[in-house]
Amino acid sequence: MPTARNHPATTRTEAGPAAVRRRALDGLPEVDRPTEVSTGDAQALSTALFARLETLEEGTPEHAYVRNTLVELNVSLVKFAARRFRNRVEPTEDIIQVGTIGLIKAIDRFETGRDVEFSAFALPTIVGEMKRFFRDTSWAVQVPRRLQELRIELAKAVDTLEQRLGRRPTRAELAAHLHLDEESVAEGEQASNGYVARSLDTPAGDDETAETAGARRLGAEERAFELIEALESLKPLIAGLDARDRRILELRFGEELTQAQIGERLGLSQMHISRLLTRVLDELRTGLLEDASNR
Repeated sequence: MPTARNHPATTRTEAGPAAVRRRALDGLPEVDRPTEVSTGDAQALSTALFARLETLEEGTPEHAYVRNTLVELNVSLVKFAARRFRNRVEPTEDIIQVGTIGLIKAIDRFETGRDVEFSAFALPTIVGEMKRFFRDTSWAVQVPRRLQELRIELAKAVDTLEQRLGRRPTRAELAAHLHLDEESVAEGEQASNGYVARSLDTPAGDDETAETAGARRLGAEERAFELIEALESLKPLIAGLDARDRRILELRFGEELTQAQIGERLGLSQMHISRLLTRVLDELRTGLLEDASNR
């Protein structure tokens, strides 16, 4: 369990960051380094923090503290989701920033009364935000890196202010939030017009085939990652697999080994691992479909 500090209850008259933290947590442990917490501890802490979040008034420093802690505890979900787009030309940092917007949306929408783990609830929102970013954004004209980064900051600011104001923010409100002048905001908005869908018929370079080029532009995904978005339904299906099949899944998606590396570990050929992995994934996918049809 991560290093934590329990605090006694304090009065509302106390001020300062330490007092805000104590009031926000109301006896829950304070996590020194949320991003370094193990997956299991993050899930347990998130469950407690979501219950606490529901008791706090939105817009208060206490609510903001708990909400921000939840973001830090679960940012690993964003990094996990970003792996499926590792072949994109966009920088990973940008993809993670966009995915974090999806994480924040999921935190704001999550209800503890629903019989579902937060990770299973959040991943589709995070991935959806990334896909929308790719769908809406491929630079068709050369735009300076400064303006590309400004566009991302504008998108985050619009989302934050929309939630706070209940409407789309004005240019003046965006400028104040980002500590910019309105002219700079207008420049960033204009730069967004340079983002259009790139044609799939664009000729590939000499060092790549049309197939790999198309996959690179679209963000090629492993077929298996779509299964990760159904974590709750997958658990009993995975439990029903034999030990070798579970081990192959662990090596492929837990340790991220290649099929050849898995073969070396298990004393099998890469081709054999490929056939086994395809069979296991098809079984899981079929199981999910059957489960959905029986609901």
